[in-house]
Amino acid sequence: MSRSKSFHVLCMDVGLSMSNSAPGEDSPFELSKQVIQKFVQRQVFAEVKDELALVLFGTDSTRNPLAQDGQYQNITVHRNLMVPDFELLEEIENQVHPENQQADWLDALVVCMDLLQTGIKGKRYDQLNIYFLSDLSVEANSEELDVIVENLKQVDITLQFFLPFSAEEESVDEAGDAGRGGPGARGSGKGLSREQKTGLEMVKHIMLSLDEQDGLDQIYTLRNAIEGLCMFKRTERRPTAWPCQLTIGSALSIRIVGYKAVTEEKLKKTWLTVDALSHKRDHIKKETVYCLDDDNETEVQKDDLIQGFCYGSDIVPFSKVDQEQMKYKHDGKCFAVLGFTNQNLVPRHSFMGIQTIKIFAPGDDQHAGVALSALIRALDELKMVAIVRYAYNRQCNPQIGAAFPCIKMNYECLIYVQLPFMEDLRHFTYTSLNSKKFSPSDTQLQAVDSLIDSMMLVDKDEDGNLKDLFKVHHIPNPAFQRLYQCLHHRAVNPGTALPPIEPWLVAALDRPDVIKERCGVPLDEVKKVFPLKVMEKKKPLKTSAEIFGKDSEQPDAKKAKGDAAEEDEGEEYNLADISEGSVTSVGSVNPARDFRILIKQKTLPFQGACEQLTHRIEQLLGNKNTQYYMKSITCIQAFRELSVKLGKADLYNSYLQLLKGSITNRGLEVFWDLLVQGSISLIGQDEVEGSCVSKNEAAQFLVADEKNEEPVATMADDADDVDDLLDNM
Repeated sequence: MSRSKSFHVLCMDVGLSMSNSAPGEDSPFELSKQVIQKFVQRQVFAEVKDELALVLFGTDSTRNPLAQDGQYQNITVHRNLMVPDFELLEEIENQVHPENQQADWLDALVVCMDLLQTGIKGKRYDQLNIYFLSDLSVEANSEELDVIVENLKQVDITLQFFLPFSAEEESVDEAGDAGRGGPGARGSGKGLSREQKTGLEMVKHIMLSLDEQDGLDQIYTLRNAIEGLCMFKRTERRPTAWPCQLTIGSALSIRIVGYKAVTEEKLKKTWLTVDALSHKRDHIKKETVYCLDDDNETEVQKDDLIQGFCYGSDIVPFSKVDQEQMKYKHDGKCFAVLGFTNQNLVPRHSFMGIQTIKIFAPGDDQHAGVALSALIRALDELKMVAIVRYAYNRQCNPQIGAAFPCIKMNYECLIYVQLPFMEDLRHFTYTSLNSKKFSPSDTQLQAVDSLIDSMMLVDKDEDGNLKDLFKVHHIPNPAFQRLYQCLHHRAVNPGTALPPIEPWLVAALDRPDVIKERCGVPLDEVKKVFPLKVMEKKKPLKTSAEIFGKDSEQPDAKKAKGDAAEEDEGEEYNLADISEGSVTSVGSVNPARDFRILIKQKTLPFQGACEQLTHRIEQLLGNKNTQYYMKSITCIQAFRELSVKLGKADLYNSYLQLLKGSITNRGLEVFWDLLVQGSISLIGQDEVEGSCVSKNEAAQFLVADEKNEEPVATMADDADDVDDLLDNM
C-alpha cells in the first residue's frame, strides 16, 4: 500500500505593486521570493514525496484552465502539481520576476483551489495546503467570497496568508513593512492603503470562517516566515515497528514492539563522480582492476580473490565459507531478560551504540499491556533496570544492554540502551589532580563555582518550574544545514563562490544572550584570581664545543663518527617502521624504505646494503616503464642521501658513473632525462670531504652528457672505419 502524501500550492503575487519599497528596504516581491525559495528548499532536502505547484498572479500573460470569457486574467500556473526538485529552484531563481500587471487575488485563490481539486483525483492524500503571498493592493471582488469559503471547508483545504504587514494592526509605522500598491500608500509612504485595509478585512473573514479560534494565527508576516523557514526541514521518517517477545526465563513471555527513539541521522545522498564538462555521471565509466603487489603488477580476476586477515607480515586467507561457519548462530530476534540490577550500577558513561529503542506493548494486546506495565512500574519503584540480550534478527550479532523504566503522562515504556562488552572498555591511568604544590585557594574555588552557576543552562520561569535555555534537541545539525545551503547555491548559481554560513546558524550555536550577560562578572573574577604569567623557556645547556669551538686537533674520522651519532640520536623513530617487523634485505615492493631501515638498524654492512639496493635498481630498470623509472629514482635518492649522511661517497659515485656509461646501450634515455630533471648528480667534496669528485665535476656531471654525445659517436665511427680497413687488407 502506498503512503498518502500532502499537496501544496504556492500562490505568489508578482504584480506591479509588489516591487514598491522604500530606499534600502527589500520589496514585498523580494521577500515573497525568499519565502517560496526556502519553502521549496525544505521540501527538496526533506526527500518527501509531497507534490507542489506554483501559481503566479499579476503576470503580463495568462495561462490557467479557468481563463475563459475574459475571466481569471493575468494568472499563470507556472508549474502543475509534482514532486519539487532543483529544476523548480532554478526556475524560481531565473524566471520569476516582477511584472507590470495586477490581478484579483480572490481569482488567484480560486485557480489554486481548482488546481488542487483537479490534481488529487484518484490519489490518496493527508493534507491540501495553499500558501498565499501578496500585499493585497488590488481591490478584490467579494461577491463570491462566501462560496469560496464554503468550498474551502468542503474540500478541507488549509489556507495560510503571508503579508508584508501584520494582521493585528491596520497601520504600520515602518515604511519597509508597509505595502505601497494603492494610491494612498504611494503618496504617503506609510500606513495601509484603502485597498489593503479592505483586503485585510476579507482575509480575516476567510480565516475566522475556517477556524474561529486559531484562524488568525495562520496569517504571517513575510519577515517572520523567512526566519521560520531558514532552517532546512529534517527528513521525515516513518516509525517502523519491531515486533518481538520479551522473555523472562522460560516461562514468562510478553509481546512487545520496539521503535527507534534516538539514532544517528545520515545523509541519504551520496557523492558521485561526474564529467566536469557535462555534469553527467553517465559520461564516466568506472573500471576496477585487481593486481598483485609484485614487480610486474600481474592482473588477477575478481573470481580468484578471497579475503584475508593480516597479522604482521602474514596473511591468513578466509573464504566466504569460512566466514559463514564463523558467524554466531542464534535463534533470531530476541529481547531476553538476563537479570536485574540497581540503576546506579549502570553508569551513564557506559552507554554505547548508535540508537536508543523504546519498548511498548502492542496496542491490540491488552494482556501484554498489563504485564509490561507491571514490569515497568516495579522497576521504577525499586530503582532497578533489566539487563537484556538483544538481537535485531538472525543475521545480526546479539548485544548486551539495559532496559530502563520510563513513565510519562501519556505513556509508559522501557528504554533500551546498549552496554559495552569487556573489549569495548578502555582503562587508562591518570595522575591525581590533588597536588600540594598546586592547590587552589578558597577564593579560586569560589570564583569557579560562581562561574559554573552563572552558566547554568537551566533557569526557573515565573511559576518556579525549570526551563531549558539551550534546547539541544531543537538545534539542527550544522553540517547538514551548511551542506544543503551550499548544494542549493551550487545548483542555482554554478561557477560562483559558495556563500558564507548564514547568520542564524552561527547564532544558534552560540551561548544564549542570558548566559552572556550573566557570566560577565564571574569571568572577570576568574581572570583576576587566576592570573596568566609569561613563562620564559629555560636556556638550553651548551656543550664545551659550542662555547669554546670545536677542537681542531680532533681527527676528522672521530668528528664524522660523532656527528653521525648525534644525527642518529636526534632522528625520530617511526612506529610504522617498527610495525613492519625486522627487515633483512632490500625487497622489491619498497626497496628505498628497506634500504633506509637496513642502514638505521645496521643489519648489514653499508657496502652489502648498497649492493642489494643497486641490484634492485637494475631489476627495475629492466622494465622500461615510467612507473619503474620513478621507483628507481627514489632508490637513487635514498642511496645518495644516506651516503652523504654517513660520509661515504665512493660507492654512490662509482655506481652513478657506471650507470651513465650504459644509458645509450640499454636504451634508458627517458630514465636519464628524469634523473636530470631531478638534479640528482654526483656527491662532491663540498658535501663529503673524502669524495674524489670536485664540486665543479659534480655540477657538470649531468650537463656533460649532452656535450659528449657527438665525440663518442665520432670515436665509434672511427673504430668502425679501422675495422673496415683491416677487413679490406
